[in-house]
Amino acid sequence: MNSENRTAQLAVIDPTALQQGLADGIIYLVDVREGGEFAGERIEGAVLHPLSQFNPGAIALPDGKQLVLYCQSGNRSGQAAQKLLAAGFGSVTHLQGGLLAWKAAGQPVTKSANAPISLFRQVQIVAGSLALGGTVLGFTVSPKFHYLSGFVGAGLMFAGLTNTCAMGMLLAQLPYNQNAGQSWK
Repeated sequence: MNSENRTAQLAVIDPTALQQGLADGIIYLVDVREGGEFAGERIEGAVLHPLSQFNPGAIALPDGKQLVLYCQSGNRSGQAAQKLLAAGFGSVTHLQGGLLAWKAAGQPVTKSANAPISLFRQVQIVAGSLALGGTVLGFTVSPKFHYLSGFVGAGLMFAGLTNTCAMGMLLAQLPYNQNAGQSWK
């Protein structure tokens, strides 16, 4: 199967159509975000299969259901969809714009007060701490610590340009983020 055929089999769905499909019981919804994100907020009825551990063989699509993937913005669900298509799934759909579009359309989410803070906020806290620490240490200990602030800034710029975040992927591997998907109740 060539990549052009796989791309042709990747469909998108908008929040309104997804809500209708969920109400009609014809959608099998898979969240490919990490456990902590899933624990914090999710679309009701979704099952968790994080992209960091994504295994197409673990997706057990019930008969008569349409497979729909979603993530925060649509990037990770697109990646997971390509993995499913490469593994032989006939067609895969993902939520256009992800959870952000879902919420912008006024659709409901399920939240848990016991969830860890979002991965995005964790990245902001760690990156901000490193940049501030590098600046303070650069003025008080050695100017070489300013390189730390520059390195963090370059990493954030790269993350914004490529829509991938190495720090986020590292933080997602921490135990409290890995177990969050199982302990969100």
